[in-house]
Amino acid sequence: MSAEPQLSRTTPEAQGVASAAVLSFVNAVAAHIHELHSFMLLRHGAVIAEGWWSPYRAELPHMLFSLSKSFTSTAIGIAVDEGRLSVDDPVLGFFPDDAPTNPSDNLRKMTVEHLLTMNTGHHEDTLERVWGGPDNNWPRAFLSLPVEHEPGSWFVYNTPATYMLSAIITQLTGEPLIDYLRPRLFDPLGIENPTWDADDQGRSIGGSGLHITTDAIARFGQMYLQQGAWGDQQILSPDWIADAATAHSDNSNTQTNPDWTVGYGYQFWRGRHNTYRGDGAFGQFCIVFPEQDAVLAITSGLQNMQRVLDCVWDQLLPGFSDTALPADPTAHDALTRKLASLALPVPEGA
Repeated sequence: MSAEPQLSRTTPEAQGVASAAVLSFVNAVAAHIHELHSFMLLRHGAVIAEGWWSPYRAELPHMLFSLSKSFTSTAIGIAVDEGRLSVDDPVLGFFPDDAPTNPSDNLRKMTVEHLLTMNTGHHEDTLERVWGGPDNNWPRAFLSLPVEHEPGSWFVYNTPATYMLSAIITQLTGEPLIDYLRPRLFDPLGIENPTWDADDQGRSIGGSGLHITTDAIARFGQMYLQQGAWGDQQILSPDWIADAATAHSDNSNTQTNPDWTVGYGYQFWRGRHNTYRGDGAFGQFCIVFPEQDAVLAITSGLQNMQRVLDCVWDQLLPGFSDTALPADPTAHDALTRKLASLALPVPEGA
């Protein structure tokens, strides 16, 4: 299937969103956040507002950081749909050459689903111990670590767990994750020229390192909103979408911000207002609003990610209506002018 080259565009009011609410969101960002790089807001499948803060531009790919994780879990979902594996498969079974001689009971119990839900049983993030391993064999380093808790009983955000999902795809297919996804996800969605950082063996990092445009993030979220469908192609099964967006892990043990304590799915965070999202460091977001039939893609370079979500809930969400709104030329013109003039302030100082 060939994807539409462009998403359709329309006014916010035509899709039941007040231009004034979008403008309020943009103004709140300017007043309190200072370094959003871009956003795209989709309602009912159409782009109703979008903006890039100069020097960022629509055509430039952006580093996704941990938003990459949601793309990695999507690859696992596609592989499950293809019958290549099950979420109940033991992790050790994929790496016979890298397994320790005498695996612990907890390591034996670790499954693909435990990797997906950040519930591997490790007490803390394994990042420095895996990516700094002595022989650059990251699967072997991961499997060599103590598993302090029974898998499924202790949530900890663990980027190497996502890397292991990428490594599993490579073990099953003989190709890097990005190459596996290209004909199955990127090409059908019209996502051009994605790049993904890799380890010394050529395996995509998985937990980070994907570079794509804001438009590509929006398309990805819209595909999830459409229950895995894109045009006449079913990219991902609705059953997988439901599982990915469901809270499988209680993440209140290690998180404090309110949108990081609602539960964790298959490399997606549950959020307030019955939303779910992929997100990454410094404010990379793909937020799916099932009740509002909307998607919000954001790229950023900031520290306080909760503040961005607070602006979404406080300024943007109240502007949604169940039906189309009367045209509001004054508010829409003000929004259009604002979006056309977005720019990051020049840094001050020596």
